[in-house]
Amino acid sequence: MELIWYAVFALLLVGYFALEGFDLGVGMLLPLIGGDQRGRDRLVAAMAPFVLANEVWLVAVAGTLFGAYPMLEGEVLFGLYPLVVAMLLAWVVRDAGLWFRRRADGARWRSFWDAMITVGSLGLAFGWGVALYAAATGFDASLLHPAGLLLGVVVTLVLAWHGWTFLGWRAPEAAGITRSGRALALSGAAAALPAAAVVGGALPYLLEHSAPSPTLSVLSVMVLPFAPVMVLAQVWVWRTFRPGKGPVRTLSFF
Repeated sequence: MELIWYAVFALLLVGYFALEGFDLGVGMLLPLIGGDQRGRDRLVAAMAPFVLANEVWLVAVAGTLFGAYPMLEGEVLFGLYPLVVAMLLAWVVRDAGLWFRRRADGARWRSFWDAMITVGSLGLAFGWGVALYAAATGFDASLLHPAGLLLGVVVTLVLAWHGWTFLGWRAPEAAGITRSGRALALSGAAAALPAAAVVGGALPYLLEHSAPSPTLSVLSVMVLPFAPVMVLAQVWVWRTFRPGKGPVRTLSFF
């Protein structure tokens, strides 16, 4: 049972980086390739149908961490407390930008919230790199360790590339580039690689800190039946909004 939940946790974490990674990448690229307001609208519209479905993966990661590895909850929150707070603020700022940017007219209003999307996306991408290094070192290293900061930069650049590739696949006319589904899969694998490396190296540590088998059995009965629903939702989103299913339009809520 411990191995099953380890596999679930690893799949959810890797899936989050592969999927939500391009949302963060697009957010970081808004001021670089968005051009004018109309151009930024089209970039946001390209990722808009995927955002909520992709964020579900992070919620599932958090739920699995606290349910299957309760002994790690305090260690993670204590060891990464300043970083966790900063990343939560970045997440709120990024999502607030997505929700509020079209709630009123005016160039300044839209430009401000577009900037918040970029700032929040940058904060999350960089923060994830630092968090992964901290997790790989057992939360013993300083959050300002040069290697951790370097990994933050690397993750930021990789996610930006993933977002750029996504735009070339989903909205080439808006991004000015064309990329294939194979290229998107490659960039998604690259985006997920740091998380896969960390969680792979943490196998003995996670197994040691797993919840008792009876608890994991109860969690399996309560949670795992909903896994196909999440997978089917992802399949529906990707089939419905794949390239060739009509022009990219700005959704009313984004």
